[in-house]
Amino acid sequence: MAFQLYDTASRQIRALDPVVPGRVSIYHCGLTVQGPPHIGHIRKEVVFDVLRRWLERSGLEVSIVANVTDIDDKILAKGVEQGRPWFAVAYENERALHAAYEVLGCVPPTYEPRATGVVPEMIEMIQTLIERGHAYAAGDGSGDVYFDVRSWPAYGELSGQKVDDMLNAEDAPPEGKRDGRDFALWKGHKAGDPESASWPTPWGRGRPGWHLECSAMAAKYLGPEFDIHGGGLDLRFPHHENELAQSRAAGQPFARVWMHNAMLNLAGAKMSKSVGNTLMVSEVVKRVRPIDLRYYLAASHYRSIVEFSEESLAEAATAFGRIEGFVRRAAELCGAGELGEVVDGFATAMDDDLSVPAALAHLQSVVRAGQAALPDGDSAHLRRALADVRAMLDVLGLDPLSPTWDRGGDDAAYAQVIDSLVEGLLEQRQAARATKDFATADRVRDQLTAAGIDIEDTPQGARWSVKTDLLGS
Repeated sequence: MAFQLYDTASRQIRALDPVVPGRVSIYHCGLTVQGPPHIGHIRKEVVFDVLRRWLERSGLEVSIVANVTDIDDKILAKGVEQGRPWFAVAYENERALHAAYEVLGCVPPTYEPRATGVVPEMIEMIQTLIERGHAYAAGDGSGDVYFDVRSWPAYGELSGQKVDDMLNAEDAPPEGKRDGRDFALWKGHKAGDPESASWPTPWGRGRPGWHLECSAMAAKYLGPEFDIHGGGLDLRFPHHENELAQSRAAGQPFARVWMHNAMLNLAGAKMSKSVGNTLMVSEVVKRVRPIDLRYYLAASHYRSIVEFSEESLAEAATAFGRIEGFVRRAAELCGAGELGEVVDGFATAMDDDLSVPAALAHLQSVVRAGQAALPDGDSAHLRRALADVRAMLDVLGLDPLSPTWDRGGDDAAYAQVIDSLVEGLLEQRQAARATKDFATADRVRDQLTAAGIDIEDTPQGARWSVKTDLLGS
């Protein structure tokens, strides 16, 4: 079965047909860095990380460009509010984005351009659009340049709207526009704006409009035609609609497939900074293990809305804990070994519009079969189950034995110390049980339990683990 993906533009699931056979080029809209990322933002990063991992597992060469919008009205406003240069605000939050990538095990993009790095390409694109009759400089002397939506008959094709039914674009005042729905390609420098936030152009100093930035970056780093353009569903209109129109009007085929992930909501409302209901990644991982948070964000189908709650997050951590428990117990018995193969059902599900929930069902069936083999100790069946489970978890970025999660450094040093202490107490407990000194054995067990250690007696001896509710603290 060839890999298939739901295309927002055609509103149907289509087989992926790469521009260059054997290679897949992907552009997805990164963060506008006026603030650090919340878990709603990072869901998109996890979705596209899983997509990349699966395509690479399928033998394809993948190039991913994810931009950073580092110049924007909101960033300038944050600079004023905080009394800092706008670019310092942008850079601080860009670093927070990278930290979120890393803590959740996302492979960095092939390239991550900043909007401020492609201003010459944006100016060239505006000139092309003016020459083709699809853009115009405002007649009010503002220095603004607008895309003429009525000059492009296909405008609205991505979102399925008609121009006459649309509201006016809110990215600039209507005075200089021929039509209120025209959107800004370039914004003229205004009194009070930092001089550093403007560039010289034939229309005067100014800065780029949001939509133009992505078209220029995608074309520069992936070419005039590429395979997949993606982002959150909230970007479909107006951002992606405008990108599509201006790029096609400039003569570029642009994206073959449009992929949009659904939102992560909080109490039925879309997460956003403006309503103050955000959950910053940096804060969530203080109370939840990052690997559990990644499982939570990856486990739902990417086109399904996720209604966030602490209860659902805890349930996800418990579900992943069962999978991880098998992996670690099996690895203790027969060693970590090498990654195996994904089972056919898992592959079929992933090829069918990246259906992670269905893929997880097949993974869990292998886990159950492997658990049944645990009492027998090291065996070919257990080794195969472990290898295959790890291969499928690797596709999802969730293999607990990978270097991503099994990190060295201080954490490893502390873990070694704790391991020695717990093993020593367990030896004391076993010695007490051997002499039928059950009072001492129970006292040792109670000490470990109070410290947050779960004890499980097995035919191979006592096993221990840290209680799930302590792992993220």
